[in-house]
Amino acid sequence: MDAGNLLKRKITVTFVVTVVTSIFLAFLTVDPMKPEPAYNMGHDFLGWASMFSLYAGAVILIYGNLVSVGLEYLLQRGAIKRNLSYMLLHGVFGSAIGLIFQEAMIALFGAAIAIFYASTDRWLLNRMKHQKKIWLFYLFPILICGFVWGYLQVISDPLPPFTAEDAVARATDGQGTATDLFPEEIGTWEDTINGYHVERETSAEVIGNETYIVTFTESWQKEEEEGSFEIAYEVDRHSLTARGMEGANTTPPYYDN
Repeated sequence: MDAGNLLKRKITVTFVVTVVTSIFLAFLTVDPMKPEPAYNMGHDFLGWASMFSLYAGAVILIYGNLVSVGLEYLLQRGAIKRNLSYMLLHGVFGSAIGLIFQEAMIALFGAAIAIFYASTDRWLLNRMKHQKKIWLFYLFPILICGFVWGYLQVISDPLPPFTAEDAVARATDGQGTATDLFPEEIGTWEDTINGYHVERETSAEVIGNETYIVTFTESWQKEEEEGSFEIAYEVDRHSLTARGMEGANTTPPYYDN
């Protein structure tokens, strides 16, 4: 057993099986057939595929390869007589986790992945014996992943427009922030607090394609005393960035009472 070729083959098989398994699981998770609107399914697919690859890759790399190397040793020593038995034994070991926890679907899925691993391994071994290129084993899963991503992006529902109202909703989301006291919709609030006439205004100005400056302005007046300040944020569909604060350098006097 050539250790160098064995390592190369097992790493290649691990990559192929991990990527293909992750693609399959991510596609099922995204579920393009669901009735409710779905946006950017391709991006969601890539996120799920990345997560599944971490878990599936770890199991295949450690457990799968240990089992496979052991079975290959037995095959070469004659304890396993045929490649078919080699592949079926992979399926038995692949189902072990599901059998231990008495989960039939996990057992069947694990067996299917393990048999796919063994089949790919035998195919790759045959190509290496005939000195054929194996780079397609790395390229093909990546192409499948790209195709599925593109397909899901194309069939995804178009994103609704990101409006000024949406920008305000994002800027006022959460609690314990500087915007807590301001209107959660575009408009003005007025009242008298401890003798001060107080006005709080929430406004939004478009500055680019679905990008807004959301401004929170507070002003107060009591006889000859008056003041104001404003807090501004730049908001788009994906981010909220503080643009700073202008106006009074002290806390409004009615906050102290």
